[in-house]
Amino acid sequence: MAGKIGFRDVKREVFEQIRSKKWSPGALLPGEIELAAEFGCARATVNRAMQELSDDGIIERRRKGGSRVKLAPVRQVTFEIPRVRAEIEAKGAAYRYELVSSAVLTTPKWLEVRLALGPNARVRHVQCMHYADGAPYQFEDRWINLAAVPRAESADFSAIGPNEWLVSEVPYTTAELRFSASAAAGPVAAFLKTMPGAPIFLAERTTWMAETPVTNVRLYFAPGHQMVARY
Repeated sequence: MAGKIGFRDVKREVFEQIRSKKWSPGALLPGEIELAAEFGCARATVNRAMQELSDDGIIERRRKGGSRVKLAPVRQVTFEIPRVRAEIEAKGAAYRYELVSSAVLTTPKWLEVRLALGPNARVRHVQCMHYADGAPYQFEDRWINLAAVPRAESADFSAIGPNEWLVSEVPYTTAELRFSASAAAGPVAAFLKTMPGAPIFLAERTTWMAETPVTNVRLYFAPGHQMVARY
């Protein structure tokens, strides 16, 4: 890094190295003295950068314990991104996954607006099914921002779903959830083995890593699904 190094430069560089997975979720980061030597700046500059990353929810700082990349999916608040496999197995059912379709595309207009992406941004669109004891449980329709998660472009989702892959691979700092009733239509009705127009439960989730959108997903559940929250 050339020129005078400010805390924003350090913050941006550390963030990029976390995003590129030089430091994976849960990894212990170098100490402030080591980072100051690497970036050629004062330790106080590194300290401020690390504090902002902590405030943003990207890293976790512990006195005398160093700083670690935050583990996904647990947030400092009470939200946890569920792994659908664990969700199904917790019900005592056998889990099965099936990839329906996958393609790398230029972001469609509606998603460009929703995620505030540029007009030529590239995304990976993945559709897949999750089954419980052989019965349809959830149809997943997911869009992954490849600028935020470049490794997702070549990830093999034939055996493991994007839900499970993202939870273990990518930290996030903010999540927005929307729940609504929906009418099963088109392929969704077919995959959930229900009549077109049948009422189904829809959960939509968008996650960000700092200011960068990571993924938008719509989860369609088979008729009769219930969601339970515990506080």
